[in-house]
Amino acid sequence: MSDPAKVRRHAERIRELVASVVRSQIKDPRLGMITITDARITADLRDATVFYTVLGDAAAQASTAAALESAKGMLRSTVGKALGLRHSPTLTFVLDDVQDQVKHIDDLLAAARTADAEVQRLAAKSSYAGDAQPYRVEEDDEDGEDASADDEGDDEPRAGDRR
Repeated sequence: MSDPAKVRRHAERIRELVASVVRSQIKDPRLGMITITDARITADLRDATVFYTVLGDAAAQASTAAALESAKGMLRSTVGKALGLRHSPTLTFVLDDVQDQVKHIDDLLAAARTADAEVQRLAAKSSYAGDAQPYRVEEDDEDGEDASADDEGDDEPRAGDRR
């Protein structure tokens, strides 16, 4: 297996090379506004996954995916020559939908904030159901002593007492 630092360096180099080649050498009209966001390579340096984003709708994303797929051979040979590895890594292009996920999470957080505000609004107007003192309190005698204080002098065993 390879050193993890070496794998990271190769992944970063692959990202830079693919971005450079896409920007300067690929002249495919199907290629849209693309940004290479990340690259990951396996520990054996045989397979690389390149993540990209595309500015535009689903049609622009599909046409960019087709353009990258058709340029995969040229990109692989360029990466293989630049890295100087025995085997050129195979390239797989994956659409990075981070922006869509961020928007989805933001929408969920906004909905949660709205629901929390509604709960707080309803709680401010509500009152407790039942008595103000729901627990049973022993009544005091006229002397101000508890009823249990009168039973202290009893030596008779009560039901449930153990001796």
